[in-house]
Amino acid sequence: MRRQHLSFATAVLLALLPAAAAQAVELPVRKAGLWEMKMVRTGGSMPDMTMQHCTDASTDKQMSTSFSPGKETCAKQDIQKTATGYVSDSVCSVAGMTVTSHAEITGDFNSAYTVKSNARTEGGPSGVPRDSTTTIEAKWVGACKADQKPGDIVMPGGMKMNILELDKLKAMIPKSLQK
Repeated sequence: MRRQHLSFATAVLLALLPAAAAQAVELPVRKAGLWEMKMVRTGGSMPDMTMQHCTDASTDKQMSTSFSPGKETCAKQDIQKTATGYVSDSVCSVAGMTVTSHAEITGDFNSAYTVKSNARTEGGPSGVPRDSTTTIEAKWVGACKADQKPGDIVMPGGMKMNILELDKLKAMIPKSLQK
């Protein structure tokens, strides 16, 4: 059970990185309230999952600061506004691996948004390059529940964590995945 929680915690961080990096270039802040996020991955060992995230404007801004990869880990971070949304291209180093990614972000951030990303991971224990595709479909479902506060994420199986408690979340990720 703990191993599954570690996988989910890792997935949450990885799922939020493209959106957080893009927010550094003025993506609209998501509407406050409860967002349902469905994450579908191919080319990796993570299962598909649906989670709920309670947020507000302050939380979204703080997430963009806390989770946006910096110059110390990314050799390239290019984010452009397009006619249909935003495009992000990056090359980052994480735990001895190089991750090259391309993400397309569309939606209105009031009722729904979608992040489609393709990544190529090179290096790491296997040494074999791996390609993966992740799609996050997020939709606003209403006000946060009475027992939720901004930053709370409810994962499959009912596991609840607060994304703003970064130190606790990092402690759940295997040391081999941390830089």
